Amino acid sequence: MTNGAITNRPHSPAAERNREPILKVLRAWLPRSGRMLEIGSGTGQHVTFFAPALPLWQWQPSEHPDEIPTLEAGLAGHGLANIGPPLALDVTGEWPEERFDGVFSANTAHIMHFPAVEAMFAGVGARLNPRGLFVLYGPFARDGRHNAPSNAEFDASLRARDPGMGIRDVEQLDRLGEACGLERIAELRMPANNHILVFHKP
Repeated sequence: MTNGAITNRPHSPAAERNREPILKVLRAWLPRSGRMLEIGSGTGQHVTFFAPALPLWQWQPSEHPDEIPTLEAGLAGHGLANIGPPLALDVTGEWPEERFDGVFSANTAHIMHFPAVEAMFAGVGARLNPRGLFVLYGPFARDGRHNAPSNAEFDASLRARDPGMGIRDVEQLDRLGEACGLERIAELRMPANNHILVFHKP
């Protein structure tokens, strides 16, 4: 079955919009080859866009066990040799034994409750190879201040829906990284008031 033959493939407009700017960052920061874990692969639109553009990277998509059917539907028939089968990963539970040269995650930190964000950083710190990169995309705040009114409104809507969700402070994430052996080396401005935080494992 080809991609064009699948009519009910799950689709995220946000992933469609941000995939090209994110790919530019990945091309600029990643080494030529390696093994990449994607946390929270969602519909699979990112990994199926990045994998052919970065063919010397082996990609491991993952998603919370409850969302694996959506990811499987998104990956059906992709035909790309450098994408592994979808991995059920609850960041607060058991992680795979494999180690990775990179970890990528988009729009997850503000959806996860904070203990899960802590668990994500701990897992990345444990599974990332030395000199590996953790690339985290999404909206972020500084000292509780948002960089745009739209982000403040988005944060309020998240917390109204679930008090455990919310846009995270860069300083807060820096502290989590330091506790897990990760050092932030970049904060990159992205379209639509988003940023990419790049951490590395010295």
